[in-house]
Amino acid sequence: MEFNFAWASASVVGVVFIFAGIQKLLAGIEWLVQAKQLRPPRIAQPFVPMVPYIELIVGGLLIAGLQETPVRIAAIILLSSFTVLLVARLAAGERPPCACFSFRSTRPIGWSNVTRNAGLLALLVASIV
Repeated sequence: MEFNFAWASASVVGVVFIFAGIQKLLAGIEWLVQAKQLRPPRIAQPFVPMVPYIELIVGGLLIAGLQETPVRIAAIILLSSFTVLLVARLAAGERPPCACFSFRSTRPIGWSNVTRNAGLLALLVASIV
């Protein structure tokens, strides 16, 4: 069997998405309260409660390797939107709790969160090219 770098790269992100989605669902309303402290744009606010489910679906599809390119692009868009929100809060001097991996993540957001997301984005881009 041959090693498939593209699938492995996408699967790493898939595992992260699934872990994050499960943690958010286990946290319930506590995660939602923390997520709203990140102040997503008004247009995105109706979708905030769906984030854990979206992460689970996208994560599962990344691992399953179904519709590879469209799913990987969707994952890039999703992760990029999270990253842009983090950068916007940091640029505004705001440091609410991350809410990235459930309410247990009470540490304020920082550039390390952006760096982590950049690494995950790099894996997704590498899985497409």
